[in-house]
Amino acid sequence: MVGPAAFGARPSGDRAARVAASPQYRDGKFRNPLRTSVVPAAPQRRGMLREFLFGDTASRRPAGPVPLLDGGARPAAGDALTWYGHASTLVEIDGARVLLDPVWSKRCSPSQRVGPRRLHPPPVPLPALPPVDAVVISHDHYDHLDMATIRALARDPGSPAGTAPFVVPLGVGAHLSRWGVPDSRIVELDWGEEVSLERLRLVATAARHFSGRTLARDYTLWGSWVIAGPTRRVFYTGDSGYFDGYAGIGERYGPFDANLIQVGAYDVRWPEIHMTPEEAVTAHLELQAGEPGRGLLVPVHWATFVLAFHAWGEPVDRLWREAKARDVALAVPRPGERIDLADPPPVDGWWQSLMR
Repeated sequence: MVGPAAFGARPSGDRAARVAASPQYRDGKFRNPLRTSVVPAAPQRRGMLREFLFGDTASRRPAGPVPLLDGGARPAAGDALTWYGHASTLVEIDGARVLLDPVWSKRCSPSQRVGPRRLHPPPVPLPALPPVDAVVISHDHYDHLDMATIRALARDPGSPAGTAPFVVPLGVGAHLSRWGVPDSRIVELDWGEEVSLERLRLVATAARHFSGRTLARDYTLWGSWVIAGPTRRVFYTGDSGYFDGYAGIGERYGPFDANLIQVGAYDVRWPEIHMTPEEAVTAHLELQAGEPGRGLLVPVHWATFVLAFHAWGEPVDRLWREAKARDVALAVPRPGERIDLADPPPVDGWWQSLMR
């Protein structure tokens, strides 16, 4: 436990022993299933700094206020997804609720004074969320694991999390422990491992990404998640570059009623750690295990923070075109909008009037 609390902590003791025993852990780090470049080459990094400082910064932000809804603030019957912005999503299936990667802070950063600032406020106050059965984290980057949000969920008995478990990839529990989450509420899983709740199964599955809250990388695992009930199944990619594992996940756990797929923060200079919108559609089809007409694609990881150089609405513009071309059912919710899985709304291009 060195440095500011927001940095978290390195796994130690029994937690470190589990990390070391993972098939994904080799030579002191977690590794991707195939060779993956995380950091652009030095000449590209210099060009990125110039582009960040002097490029078209206006196009990376919406031209006006992002429309917000509060559909996820009140409990309602039915199977649904509520997207709150970036990757934060509430999954409601088979009478259970799972909160994914909740980030309610103003910045996704170790400091609330510097770092990427929200482009829209949270559509629902955190205490107003309905009670959840689990909080699930994909990896430990600041835009997915937010210390202030985790503390609020864990420390207040009246919070939406109540006494629910925090289900995380291997090693991430060390961060939560430092922030005051009781070890009894932390469930750490390796890829292929699962935990059963009263009405759901949560399975940790593979992703192609990296981890770290400081310059030290990959001492905690990253992953995707299968959320499976008796009648419904939802998949969440977490952050991931495209890789050939989606077909296998679909064959083993799919097809899925909905896939929450990362579509934003891509760039040709880091093609292996974030998917393009077109790759997201390919991943969705592969996850459907031979049933391409089934299942809803819901994009996440866009609209809330500037984390790349593409235009603000470009990810869903490209996704919409590709989904239409490949006959994929798509929903693009506004932040806070609750999508009924039995009756999803048609895509209406609401973001296009906000593009510069």
